[in-house]
Amino acid sequence: MTRRARDSGLTLIELLIAVTLVSLISAGLLTAMRVGLSAMNKVNSHLLANRKAIGAERILEQQIAGFMPVMATCMAMQNRTAGDIKFFQGEPQSMRFVSTYSIQEASRGGPQILEFQVIPGENGVGVRLVVNEFPYTGPLAAGFTCLGVMPDPAVNMNVPRFRPIAIGPSSFVLADKLAACQFLYRQKPDPPRPERWLPRWLIQSEWPSAIRVEMLPLNPDPSHLQLLPVTVPVRATKDPLYAYTEF
Repeated sequence: MTRRARDSGLTLIELLIAVTLVSLISAGLLTAMRVGLSAMNKVNSHLLANRKAIGAERILEQQIAGFMPVMATCMAMQNRTAGDIKFFQGEPQSMRFVSTYSIQEASRGGPQILEFQVIPGENGVGVRLVVNEFPYTGPLAAGFTCLGVMPDPAVNMNVPRFRPIAIGPSSFVLADKLAACQFLYRQKPDPPRPERWLPRWLIQSEWPSAIRVEMLPLNPDPSHLQLLPVTVPVRATKDPLYAYTEF
């Protein structure tokens, strides 16, 4: 074997240097990939949070915009004329009405009875807004939720009473991780009296002219879109079964 042939191989030091360089490059690539994946996850998390906020606001707008003025026959009072009431429950943290818009079928399905309820959040931290959907098939279907017209000592008048809203696996969570959530109802202005926003709707002779859903995030984050109050006018003012009657 000639000397040139002996000198053409790699020494142990050269091999160690090559292995070290490859290891350093691999470690750098893995670190860069980890940083990139972490940044991508943060971006996706921000996008998902923003989409949830936008989606919740749009769904609420569509549901309220699809408000239907319908009558209900209270199940507890079917055999009495007083059982027929304008179907609407408006409480600070509970709300019921019939809408042409549903989460499952959008505007393509039939009318739905919507039940909105503010409930405690996960582990009792904050609150969340949930909604139930049931097909509306007529006054009796709406009246099943009604217990009758009863005296209310707080306002010294007879008002419709409704069954408590039951929350279960089929309930949809519209908004979560909220510090507070409440509903407000606008009374149609009667000049010269200005409009009023009421925390509870007790006016049986009419429906509210607008509904507002106020939501306050539990942990506001400037990098995320914030849930804003949703105010939607109620354009339907007549019962379709009584087209010539103004309420």
